[in-house]
Amino acid sequence: WLPDAHVEAPTPISVILAGVLLKMGGYGMMRIAFPWFPDAVVEAWPWLATLGIVSIIYGAAVALAQTDWKKLVAYSSVSHMGYVILGLASMTPEGINGAVLQMFSHGLLSGMLFLCVGVIYEQAHHRDLNRFGGLLKLLPRYTFVAMIAFFGSLGLPGMSGFIAEMFVFFGAFKSELPQAKMFTIVGTIGIVLGAVYILVMIQKVF
Repeated sequence: WLPDAHVEAPTPISVILAGVLLKMGGYGMMRIAFPWFPDAVVEAWPWLATLGIVSIIYGAAVALAQTDWKKLVAYSSVSHMGYVILGLASMTPEGINGAVLQMFSHGLLSGMLFLCVGVIYEQAHHRDLNRFGGLLKLLPRYTFVAMIAFFGSLGLPGMSGFIAEMFVFFGAFKSELPQAKMFTIVGTIGIVLGAVYILVMIQKVF
């Protein structure tokens, strides 16, 4: 439901949806599911981790196929929230800290991304990636601000997205649960796909 909701919503609602509402599921898992039902969480670990991996890879792959700029950002949110589930499923301090940081980081960055898209939509009245091009020359300051958001979302080293994802992968890799290393290695595919769809989008728009 998420990409459709984002596409239909005006920019301020998309920012609130991405920055606040998307975090309710992760918050509920941390504050209710894990403390109240720890044994059930241990039993459900493979399903949680699988759901996280599917979200990471499927969200990134579908984002790569989008021509609607806002829908691309929406599917990237699906991918990024998969890291939260993987970090929580690892049940290690590093993984859970990474999940919390990913929620905070994603709340800032995705809100910024939707604002960047909204600014151009107000002027161009369309979001078709194939109809943009050359915004760097026309809007250098806007491009600079947008690059911060896009590279942060990509997980560029030194930015919050990178630190959060590394914590999630460190936590998942050192987890004592069965097949934890396999889940972690498969999850890293999402980083590659994320870099591809962000860089392709930057090349098309800017």
